[in-house]
Amino acid sequence: MQPIILDTCAAVWLAEGEEMATAAMAALSAASEGGSHTYVSPITAWEIGLLASRDRLQMLATPQRWFARLLGLPGMRLAEMSPDLLIASSFLPGKPPRDPADRIIVATARDLGATLITRDRALLQYGGQGHMRVLKC
Repeated sequence: MQPIILDTCAAVWLAEGEEMATAAMAALSAASEGGSHTYVSPITAWEIGLLASRDRLQMLATPQRWFARLLGLPGMRLAEMSPDLLIASSFLPGKPPRDPADRIIVATARDLGATLITRDRALLQYGGQGHMRVLKC
């Protein structure tokens, strides 16, 4: 079973118990049952902090506690964000998204051989170019 990586929007939906697409939920279940991991990038912590600071994400806990709870979900792992990965995000093939956080998440997905779960149109389009596996959430 291939690992899964969550885009920030998918991480929020999963942590908040929002309804997600059937295919995305099936992939998450299969990864968990198959002994594979679901990853979240450290850049997602930064994005969560930005969303909270701009009042675009309402949460009862601090962003730090919220992110820690996300990492506490069964099968969830924090992906590595090495200098090599950050450099790789600058050299993605095709027409990658312009957003630096999205590029880091894409580079992480490619490095892990993971399927990215997202609702972000730019990421879905990039996956449609064949440069990574992507599922809409």
